[in-house]
Amino acid sequence: MTAGLPPRARVRARADFDRIFQQGRRTASPLFALHVCVDGEPARLGLAVSRKVDPNAVGRNRIKRVLRETFRQLRAQLPAGSYVIVARPPAAKSDNPALRDAFLQLLQRAGALPASPGGGTIRPAPSVDSPSRPASDASASDGPSTPA
Repeated sequence: MTAGLPPRARVRARADFDRIFQQGRRTASPLFALHVCVDGEPARLGLAVSRKVDPNAVGRNRIKRVLRETFRQLRAQLPAGSYVIVARPPAAKSDNPALRDAFLQLLQRAGALPASPGGGTIRPAPSVDSPSRPASDASASDGPSTPA
């Protein structure tokens, strides 16, 4: 069982939400809008998932659960400030890994997390100095072959 998010790590008061919406910077994606307000407090999370996103409470709670857990894991790495996530309707149709990835990308775009290294599936192009084929093949076919 994982430890939950402590109460001091949550944005709950309406006045705090209003202040973050007015003073914070907004970064958006198709699934979420992230409002970040640097206020000197340890990283805190606020969530807004309305019935317009998903009319079913189960769906809204799933979205919030994924976001809270992701935030809990990253909280020590995040700069001080308040982070409010506003979910959008496409979030209801997204699976949990897609919700997590969208949240991470928003944090990176907002400058709260460093960009992830390019760990894609495409191999980097060979440099000019390196041979285009493996060294074992190159040595076997270099020069004329003479019968022994």
